[in-house]
Amino acid sequence: MAKDNAFYITTPIYYVNDVPHIGHAYTTIAADVLARYWRLRGREVFFLTGLDEHGQKVQQAATKAGIDPQAHCDKLAPQFEQLWKKLNISNSAFIRTTDPPHKSVVQRYLQQLYDKNLIYKDSYTGWYCTFDERFWTEKDVEHGVCPDCKRPVEQLSEHNYFFKMGQYQDQLLDHIQKNPSFIRPESRRNEVLGFLQTQKLGDLSISRPKSRLSWGIELPFDNNYVTYVWFDALVNYISALEYKLATPSVENYWPASVHLVGKDILTTHAVYWSTMLMALNLPLPKKIFAHGWWTVEGEKMSKSRGNVVDPNKMVDEFGTDAFRYFLLREVPFGQDGDFSQAAMITRVNSDLANGLGNLLSRTLTLIERTQAGQVPAPEAIGPLEQELQGAAVGLLNETLPHYFAQLEFNRALESIWQVVQLANQYVDKTAPWTLAKTDRDAAQLKTVLYTMAETLRFLSLAAYPVIPKSVQSLCTQLGLSVDFADPILKHKIEWGGLKPGTAIHKGQSLFPRIEKQPGAKPVTESSIPSQPTPFTSTPSAPQVPPATPQITIDEFMKVQLKTAKVLSAERVPKSEKLIKLEVSVGTEQRQIVAGIGKKYEPDALIGKTIVIVANLKPAKLMGIESQGMVLAAGDADVRGLLTVLEEVDPGTKVK
Repeated sequence: MAKDNAFYITTPIYYVNDVPHIGHAYTTIAADVLARYWRLRGREVFFLTGLDEHGQKVQQAATKAGIDPQAHCDKLAPQFEQLWKKLNISNSAFIRTTDPPHKSVVQRYLQQLYDKNLIYKDSYTGWYCTFDERFWTEKDVEHGVCPDCKRPVEQLSEHNYFFKMGQYQDQLLDHIQKNPSFIRPESRRNEVLGFLQTQKLGDLSISRPKSRLSWGIELPFDNNYVTYVWFDALVNYISALEYKLATPSVENYWPASVHLVGKDILTTHAVYWSTMLMALNLPLPKKIFAHGWWTVEGEKMSKSRGNVVDPNKMVDEFGTDAFRYFLLREVPFGQDGDFSQAAMITRVNSDLANGLGNLLSRTLTLIERTQAGQVPAPEAIGPLEQELQGAAVGLLNETLPHYFAQLEFNRALESIWQVVQLANQYVDKTAPWTLAKTDRDAAQLKTVLYTMAETLRFLSLAAYPVIPKSVQSLCTQLGLSVDFADPILKHKIEWGGLKPGTAIHKGQSLFPRIEKQPGAKPVTESSIPSQPTPFTSTPSAPQVPPATPQITIDEFMKVQLKTAKVLSAERVPKSEKLIKLEVSVGTEQRQIVAGIGKKYEPDALIGKTIVIVANLKPAKLMGIESQGMVLAAGDADVRGLLTVLEEVDPGTKVK
């Protein structure tokens, strides 16, 4: 059995013929986040991913290309390894099923099952799907197509070897019922239970005749056959422990802590793999977690539709950490999700740029301007400081351990950003830029700035597993020397770890805002034109702009434009355009109703410094009083808010 301190996390091994897409990235990023988090908690982590390189599709593709199947695999494998580097994946090992040591382990297990009379030879006639490389029964196939991939099937009659999977049905059913966390989420567990409780589990064909398929691992007891690709692939989870570490470590890491899989391969893992392990007298994995699929703007991803999201292009356009954050924040892990570029831009701008990035920028700017670039020592703390301190400490020591243990990534990130929002609200309430104006507030200013900086230290530890590169930049700018390879979270994190006098090093913006034209298309394979669009010139009459009414300077001077800091924002019920804002205008707070709801989500506005007409007569919109007007750019529709580049006090006049 695995050591108590071990944490073994796996992804499926991806099919080498596939082009890496958002689904591959999603599973692997989730596994990486778990690996990074449990390393911080002091667990001995082994994180495995890799490639499935055998089977009929590989053989056919290699034949079509006129090359050896192994050469074909060697050519394709780097596309996955390079993507994992680009996505900052910290896997411990990368397995390929063409590795000779893996083949040896597969053959050893086949021989063990054969010697135990758990594998037998028999004739078989059935409908075969080349794409899925599996047989279907007559009742499964309708209209001559595979029930899974909807491709045509062909009827085959041949002799094959079968694994006595059916005799383990009751044992597997009992295990699932006694171990509620074995298959997650609950909906997937119920699917497998329903299948096992209502259908008789048949035996599994685990061979293919070489006359039809030669590219595979040869059966040790009959060299006229190769093994079924799934029997080969599933064994990788144990074979890697025998040869991918300095010394064989099956006893240290098995059973696996978590197998992460897509919901389409849950049956192969929950049923095929589990019964294989039972037959080999090996423990079953502790958890099999099946996540959902991604659609693109409401449509299923497919090459024919041209809407397959390319992770490489996403990283090039938005950055690694922004992509990692979006995938895990947008939908609960286990449910299906819908990808759109607009949704990602909103997340990046509201959560990363306006949230965490803004908090870091404000903190560093104020420390640089008022404390000669050094973190000050705090003085007496009050209720606001105690509230923020309690939230930060509770986040690291209580909230996140629960969510990460349950693989509730979106809830974990939601809780982190609640502290980010609380910290930005703390800044607005304490107004350190105002405290800096008088010497009598110097002590309070130091307390506020230290509280801001120390909160950022807690947030860096919390967010590191998801956005590691950005957190390392945050720590550098804050003057922190943190080795994230150390088990930092093994013990409770106490408030006050940031030493006063630490010199900051303000750098580039952590998350620059993304400005996109409306109607931007997702970054997919088909969104990159194969050739430039030819330029055509059509003469047309010159466009004469309409005359603009003019006003005098005296009339303009009557309008009072001021900066305002958005403290809170919420949609007005029954209106898709109106958002109610609470803003600080320096000496007072105001309520303003603005028609910007089609362009912005309320959360994206909090913390922004905007420009308002401060002396506009109050008016009621949808029954809600508006005490001013927000300035925005756009003709028929709002294209963007007027903001200021530098940090200025709320209430500053705009000239």
